[in-house]
Amino acid sequence: MATTHAPGDACERAKVALDPNTLTMGFARRFTAYKRPNLLLSDPDRLYRLLSHPHYPVQLIIAGKAHPQDGAGKAMIQQWTQFLHQHPDLASRLVFISDYDMLVAEQLVQGIDLWINTPRRPWEACGTSGMKVLVNGGLNLSELDGWWAEAYAPELGWALGDRNEHDADSDWDRQEAEALYRLLEEEVIPLFYHQRDADGCPCGWVAKVRESMSRLTPQFSSNRMLQDYISTLYVPASHLLAARQDRSVAEAICRWQKDIAGHWNGLHFGELTVRSEGEVHHFGIPVYLDDLDANAIAVQLYANGNTDREAVMYPMIRGDALSGGINSYHYACDVPAGRPAEDFTPRIVPQHEACLVPLESQKILWYR
Repeated sequence: MATTHAPGDACERAKVALDPNTLTMGFARRFTAYKRPNLLLSDPDRLYRLLSHPHYPVQLIIAGKAHPQDGAGKAMIQQWTQFLHQHPDLASRLVFISDYDMLVAEQLVQGIDLWINTPRRPWEACGTSGMKVLVNGGLNLSELDGWWAEAYAPELGWALGDRNEHDADSDWDRQEAEALYRLLEEEVIPLFYHQRDADGCPCGWVAKVRESMSRLTPQFSSNRMLQDYISTLYVPASHLLAARQDRSVAEAICRWQKDIAGHWNGLHFGELTVRSEGEVHHFGIPVYLDDLDANAIAVQLYANGNTDREAVMYPMIRGDALSGGINSYHYACDVPAGRPAEDFTPRIVPQHEACLVPLESQKILWYR
């Protein structure tokens, strides 16, 4: 603070700010409207009571900055500084760090017990700051958006939202602010301060940290990302590149791409048939390939993912040629009846053993 020419008394207070034995919450981000960095300020009195509780104290570290042209973002920062000025008794429990950067982030993620992230869904691109907290033993309380929408489970942290999009609905913002306060008051703070053993260890909290670190850190890390790039992209690409040193392979790929471009608009489906028996759906469909080689495409049965299920794809198997048709075949597939048959849709995609699809051919034809 001295480097920013803060008053001497403010510098002295900063020396004794924060208590390592107190539950420490934090968030850091660019201050802008969709990130809702002031959701915790929706009820200033309630926030004050959280921070000043005599028996279950909480301290909050905020770091961030706004774009010079973002008036709304700068106004949000002013609201936090005004709250600080109005409550000088919170100086030891509420710290605002301006000009958030990587060096600040490095320190924050090592010292935060609970990382809070409150973006307005679906605007969160990822939310990597919450991932960095994992390996440092912090827990997440975040909107079900970005990475947390994929990672969240009740035993790993806490979640806001219903996975739906509500635009800039002020009423929904108020509901989520209420949910945030309630989670802190009824779940987060009691878990940190209750269930302590004879040595003062918060057993319930530590159990949650262990679960979060063991399950999420290996999955949401740069190591895992790099391994995925190597195994799913770089190594297959190197094998394909080696194969293409053979002129005949390169020429075959060029012919395939030319055939796909020339005949794709001539592809079409016949009538889909579905028969459900017990635990199995039987799908069948005629496919008309124009003058395209049947080996140049793949017919698949696809179902979108949703909140309860992941997306799935099953290959449809080419059967006999259709009588009375030219270059046309019956394709079939049996799938488990765990999902409704209407969830599944046939589609045609290009395929070539020496190519990566859809990287090298993005065409796709859906049954309608």
